[in-house]
Amino acid sequence: MGNNSTTALAAALNGLLADYFALYLKTKNFHWHVSGPHFREYHLLFDEHATELIGTTDLIAERVRKLGQRTLTSIGDITAKQSMKDNDEDGLSADAMLKELLSDNKALIDTLKSVKELASEAGDNATDGMLDDWTDQAEQRAWFLTQTVG
Repeated sequence: MGNNSTTALAAALNGLLADYFALYLKTKNFHWHVSGPHFREYHLLFDEHATELIGTTDLIAERVRKLGQRTLTSIGDITAKQSMKDNDEDGLSADAMLKELLSDNKALIDTLKSVKELASEAGDNATDGMLDDWTDQAEQRAWFLTQTVG
């Protein structure tokens, strides 16, 4: 599994993994800092989403390793490869958090679809199928956020 299409797929999976870590941390950040009249609902929603995101990271990293490539090794490596924007803003409203996570999950869906094309080009059926599951999960998170945004 050392051909160029497999190498490109592994690089894309590492970028995807970095985005999952970035979105996980942002979602946990919002979970920790949300406030307002819907605190409990949003607090729990963000925690559910974060749990799903972190649960996927190991699966992505193991796919990279199964392709014979190295995966992310540090926070710096994540930072270098992520396309998700961090948010360190203090006092963000719950509505702004919901909208940002919705936008990020939609961007993640686009990334997942791009990586799926690379998996298909590499003839990697296992990764291709896993990407379908991860896309479905991201679409469900986006749907929940769409239905929750005020």
